[in-house]
Amino acid sequence: MSRLAPGGRLTPLHRAFSAPAGTFLFAGLLAGLLAACATGGEAVVAPPPEPEPPFAERHRVEDRIVAVLDEEAILLSDVDQVIGLGLIDERPGEGLEDLRARVLEGLIDQRLRFQQVDRFGLERVSVSLVEAEVGKIAARFPDRASYLVRLAELEMTEEELDQLVARQLMVLSYVEERLGARIFVSLDDIRAYYEEVLAPGLRSQGSPVPPLEEVREDIRGLLRAERLNVEIAEWTARLRREADIQVFLFEPPTGRLPPLVQRVEADATPDID
Repeated sequence: MSRLAPGGRLTPLHRAFSAPAGTFLFAGLLAGLLAACATGGEAVVAPPPEPEPPFAERHRVEDRIVAVLDEEAILLSDVDQVIGLGLIDERPGEGLEDLRARVLEGLIDQRLRFQQVDRFGLERVSVSLVEAEVGKIAARFPDRASYLVRLAELEMTEEELDQLVARQLMVLSYVEERLGARIFVSLDDIRAYYEEVLAPGLRSQGSPVPPLEEVREDIRGLLRAERLNVEIAEWTARLRREADIQVFLFEPPTGRLPPLVQRVEADATPDID
C-alpha cells in the first residue's frame, strides 16, 4: 500500500474505458450445494443449481438511443459494453438502471471531450499503448476464452475495442498537453501536504512517518493529479454548457433524432502507429 494512502489517495483521471477504474465483472459467483442424506443406505446428492445466464441474456433489450449530444447518438449497447467489460464499479445497493445512468453520464463526458480533441486534429497513437490498455481489460477475465465470449455477448469485436481505447488515449494525451501544462506544484505545497495531511494521518494509525525527502515526488505526483482532475472537471463542465445534450434513458425520445450510423466514422477513426 502506498504511504500516501491516509487522506491522500491518488484520484484517477475520469475515463469511461480507463484503466484507472475499479473492476466489476458481471460473471456471477459460482455456488454449488451438495447435500447427502442416508436413505436406505444410499447417498442422495442434490442437483447443482442452474448456471447463471450470460450477461447478454440477463440484460437483453432492444438497442435504442439513450442520449444525443450535438447530433451524435449514444446507444444503450454503448452503455452496456462499459458495464459488461467490467470498466466501472457497481456501488452497494445500486440497481442496473442507476448503474446505467451513471455510466451514461460518463460516456457523455467522454464524447464531449473527444469531440473537442477532434476539432484540434487527431494525433497518432502507438500500437503498443493501445495493446497495453486493452491487455489490462482482458486481464480482468479468467482467460482469453472468457474475454472473447464477453466481447461476443456485447456484440463487440476486438478491433472496435482497440478503436475505443485509442480514442481514450488521445483524450488523455490532449489533457496532459493542454491542461497539464497549467499545473505547478511548489515545494511549499508539498511541505504543507506532508505536515498537514500525510504525517498526521500516519501517526493517527500508529504508522511510522517517512522523511519528507523519501515521499516528496510521490506527494508532487498526487497533488498534480488532484489539480489536473479539477481542471478536467471544469473543462468538461464548460463543454456540457456549450453542448446540446438530450437524455432518453428513462423516457422515449420525441421529435427528430439523428440517423443511426457507425459508432466510429471512417473519417474519425483514430490512427494507430
